Amino acid sequence: MNQDNLQQQLTYSQQFSELNQLLEQSAALWQVRAFEVNALPWAQDFPQLAEAVWALADDELDGLDAEQSLLVKALSPALSQDLRAFGQDWDLSLLTASIAERTVFNNKTVTDKADVAEPSLADNTAAQQGGLSFDDEAHFSAHIKGRKWQQITAFVQHLPQLNLPVLEWCAGKGHLGRLIAKTRGAEVVSLEWQAPLCEAGQAFADKWQLSQTFICADAFAIGAEHAATNTSITTVEALVKHASKANPLITNPLTESQQAVALHACGDLHVRLLMLAAEAGTQALAISPCCYHLIQASHYQPLSTLAQQSSLKLSRHDLQLPLQQSVIANPKQQALRHQEIAWRLGFDALQRQCRQIDAYLPLPSLKQSQLSGSFTDFCLWAAETKAVNLAKNRDFEAWLEIGRQRQQLTRRIDLVAHLFRTVLEQWLILDRACFLQEQGYGVCVGEFCANSVTPRNSLILAQKMSV
Repeated sequence: MNQDNLQQQLTYSQQFSELNQLLEQSAALWQVRAFEVNALPWAQDFPQLAEAVWALADDELDGLDAEQSLLVKALSPALSQDLRAFGQDWDLSLLTASIAERTVFNNKTVTDKADVAEPSLADNTAAQQGGLSFDDEAHFSAHIKGRKWQQITAFVQHLPQLNLPVLEWCAGKGHLGRLIAKTRGAEVVSLEWQAPLCEAGQAFADKWQLSQTFICADAFAIGAEHAATNTSITTVEALVKHASKANPLITNPLTESQQAVALHACGDLHVRLLMLAAEAGTQALAISPCCYHLIQASHYQPLSTLAQQSSLKLSRHDLQLPLQQSVIANPKQQALRHQEIAWRLGFDALQRQCRQIDAYLPLPSLKQSQLSGSFTDFCLWAAETKAVNLAKNRDFEAWLEIGRQRQQLTRRIDLVAHLFRTVLEQWLILDRACFLQEQGYGVCVGEFCANSVTPRNSLILAQKMSV
């Protein structure tokens, strides 16, 4: 690994350490379960912050929550006052800084800085840009929601030109892989565990004569000890043949001469890709993580040495924090969500009274159609679902009012926790980046599209470095 790449590694390590320090210092503000408390749990230690968050009007909260810079501007002055009063010094500049803004890019890192700059999604000259013609785009984007298609095209535009076969991880119908096959002329293997999706994707690829082949396999059943590191496997045909000869559920489809891509593979799925790629020595990776809380373990399992040394212990609930930003929801969706939360909190207060147990009782997911009914119907359904005897506690309007009052509290607890959602997501992303560097990869982290297209817009590009 050359000196320039070492400088990049130290930069990411330093960034991680800074983020980790802030998260450890502020844990009392963001490691909170709002539904389980009846007051601001940190109010005594942060009185100015408590006063500031209660001073906000209810109709201001969604607007602040949707824009991180506005949220920080609204609450950080009060937080700073509390910190000064207690003689504490937190680096609050980290609340709004992005990894891309804070990274020092070198001339000889895995990609040039332009590769992680915001791309233009317009591609009107297919011959010059290597994109799709208007006619082709109509077919390739059919039945894909607009923002998802924007995400796919932006992701592809950020992929470095490496002239390698591509493995598309957790492919679904292979929308990403087919665009790579079409615009880059690459041989693509798309791995997906749902057979109907594989069949639909393969049918499209065959119709358009794309060099895209599907493997139906369970990503979690693939064993790293069976890594397909055989250097004779250099083509898609050989890879598929190799996978079909053995048990495809235990044969690692990742090889050395390959670029692995994953757009919004959830939780353990993208972590599994990192592990298998490192085991196989896969030459290049491009990953946009998502849904960090979808893990099999009860708590997060750190990847890098730095993260393993951290005192943070992240539950699945903690790992949901980065996803709690409503930049996509329309006013109707937000209103329904607020209604559902008020109903859940109202029933929670009711069930505590009925059961004489002061503990939150989780309810299953709600169908949106249920929200068009009454709160009374909701309570009767919830009571039946959880076998709660309502006895004489049937003044449902009173319990609904209690729910609305509790919602005022929970929204403010969550709002303060959301100050740190970006910091936690960057911590998680840099854990992955540092892990890859420890495995001998040169790494660049950036954003592949605007936050308005998807809040999960981080992109990790990694390339195996020559020793």
